[in-house]
This record gives sequence, structure tokens and C-alpha cells, in this order.
Amino acid sequence: MAKEIMEGVKPTRMHLLEIRKRKRLASKGHEMLSQKRDALISNFFDIIRDRREQRAQMEDKLEEAFAALVMAEMLMGEEQVRSLARRQQKEREMSIRRKHVMGVPIVQFQAGEAETVNYGVLDVPAAAQEAVRRAQEALEHVIRVAGIEGSIQKLGKEIEKTKRRVNALEHILIPKMEGTIEYIERQLEEREREDFFRRKRMKTLMEQHE
Repeated sequence: MAKEIMEGVKPTRMHLLEIRKRKRLASKGHEMLSQKRDALISNFFDIIRDRREQRAQMEDKLEEAFAALVMAEMLMGEEQVRSLARRQQKEREMSIRRKHVMGVPIVQFQAGEAETVNYGVLDVPAAAQEAVRRAQEALEHVIRVAGIEGSIQKLGKEIEKTKRRVNALEHILIPKMEGTIEYIERQLEEREREDFFRRKRMKTLMEQHE
């Protein structure tokens, strides 16, 4: 099966040298992209393992927070717990740490230090205070996992993009360049043979004429 060749290519030595140079660059680019793809995949699975651990911790913390909330509602009643929650609502600062993985910018979220809840003159059972503490701990884990999920999505998209570029070079562009180089080389060899036989014939004719 004949290899595909690039369009608009003239079978000249100048074009042959140019395409050989482009093929060397394409091969180098393919090697670099392959290394990037492999490194991205390695980092991707590292983050997947970290997500598994962080999600397990998050789920444990959420279960503890929910159990503490149920206990507070049993002692205080649902309406009193809701009223207390509304009076104690406070914004929670969040820090963002940026880093790059093989050129891919990803962020890590981390909840700031929780402020000490001031219950004032309210007679708040210890169970309610425990529910608040557990909820704050669960929130920290939720925020951490959210950053990990975002990182996984970004790395996944970059892996797919890099894989497409690697495949395009490996299965389309480089084979076309190789086919074009072989085509030009055949054309040049054929011309050289024709020139050789033409010169030989001319020499024979000149010898006969003499």
C-alpha cells in the first residue's frame, strides 16, 4: 500500500532537504509530547489516589457532623438549632494555592482558620457546640476535595489534548513526511537514471559520428 504524501510538494533536492528537516523537528516534538503525556498520566493517577483518601476522610467527617447535628436536634429541637445557626452565620476565608503540573495550572483550595464561635449569653448545650465544630471540620475536607476534583478535570482535558497531538504526529504527519521523502527520493533517482542513460546515449552517438 502506497504511503500518503504531502500536497503541493515538488520533487526537488531543496524540498527533500526541507522536509527531512521538518521530519526531524516533528520527531523531536513527538518525543517531547510523549514524555509530557506520560508525566501527566503519572500525576493524574497520583491525584486520583489522593482523591480516594481525601474523599474517604471527607465522608467520615460528614457522617460525624451529621450525627452531631442529629444529637443537637434531639436535645434542642430542630427549630432552635436552625435559629442558632442563623444567628451564628459567619463567612469563612479560603486560601488558594496555585501550582503547575507539566505546564497545566491547577489550584488547591484550603479553608482558613475557623473563628471561635461566640455564643454570648445563649445557653447552648455542648451537643450543639460539638455539631458546629464537626461541621467546620467537614467543611475543610469538602473544600479540599473540591480543589482535587478541579485538578483532575484540568489534567484529564490536557491529557486528552496531548494524546491527540501525539497521535496526529505519529499516525498522520510523520508518516506523510516519510512517504513524501521516499517519493522525492524515487523521483530524483529516476531522473538520475534517465540523465545517465541520456548522457550515455549521447556519448555513443558522438562516438559513432566521429
